[in-house]
Amino acid sequence: MTVASELDLRPNVVLSLGGGFLIALISVASLPWASAIASTTLGTLMIAGADVDARTYLLPDTITIGAILLGIVFAPALDPSEPWLAAGLAIIRAAGTALALAALRWAHAQVRKEEGLGLGDIKLAAAGGAWLSLAAIPMWLGLASAAALVAVVLTQLRGESIDRTTRVPFGAFLCPALWLVFYLTAMLDKFADI
Repeated sequence: MTVASELDLRPNVVLSLGGGFLIALISVASLPWASAIASTTLGTLMIAGADVDARTYLLPDTITIGAILLGIVFAPALDPSEPWLAAGLAIIRAAGTALALAALRWAHAQVRKEEGLGLGDIKLAAAGGAWLSLAAIPMWLGLASAAALVAVVLTQLRGESIDRTTRVPFGAFLCPALWLVFYLTAMLDKFADI
């Protein structure tokens, strides 16, 4: 495993702020205020996470744990009819999603005798559970997995060698997929309320 310096784990400020501004424009133009603020916050964090993971194969705790906590904090604002229930369910989904990916990580390690998912991916799974509905979580994981698979196939088509030891920064796919699924479900919720 590569040890990244503290400087490597800092997201690109221009990329994060520029991407966050674009997400803010999209979110404010299309979502109710609470959802737009949540979308902008999550999107900016996920841009930073994808950037760092793509470069270092690591997801900093400031991003993953911050996303978990913010998902729980935003849950009552996104469901003001039952705020305590919303926060409680966000905690339960976060724990359940992290546990599911931790079990997958453990099973892979038992079969292959090597690490498959990093702990940052497990923490990001908890963040996904905090932000997304139970029905949206499989869509998020499927979208991220499909995007990672397409990236690997394109890499191989470019002539680069790919084998079972090739590392893939899965967080770089989980992060944008998390924001995209959150945004799309918020859009669907908006239209369902009309």
